[in-house]
Amino acid sequence: MAAKHLRLQALCHSVEDAAQAVQADKVDFVKNVCMIDEAGRLLVAIVKGEDRASTSRVGKALLIPPPRLALEEEMLELAGYPAGGIPSFGYNALFIIDPKVLEREFVYTGGGSPYSLTHISVQEMLHVNQAIVARIRK
Repeated sequence: MAAKHLRLQALCHSVEDAAQAVQADKVDFVKNVCMIDEAGRLLVAIVKGEDRASTSRVGKALLIPPPRLALEEEMLELAGYPAGGIPSFGYNALFIIDPKVLEREFVYTGGGSPYSLTHISVQEMLHVNQAIVARIRK
């Protein structure tokens, strides 16, 4: 896999914290926004670090009513990872990637804990999570 797991001393709960921890630009980060649809399915909206995910756009992209944001307990239960450390792959979910993410060759994403990150090729991420590409940013 074209990825590198980074364990850090600093908390990476936000894009700003993570960028500072690895001395990288905020544009090199993605956020994984966990949502739940009416059937209880975990949806993960992957947007660039400076963007916000839109529940209504996720709903339109999937032809479903707008999902709701997942609670922290649901993220841990359904993804197996805590909020602030959710990776962009590696668990049972439907992944939706905003096309702006595809503008980068590599990105930093959650590494499984608030103290870790994964640096991964965007093409590799698309391959392993079998994501749908759709405009989902606000």
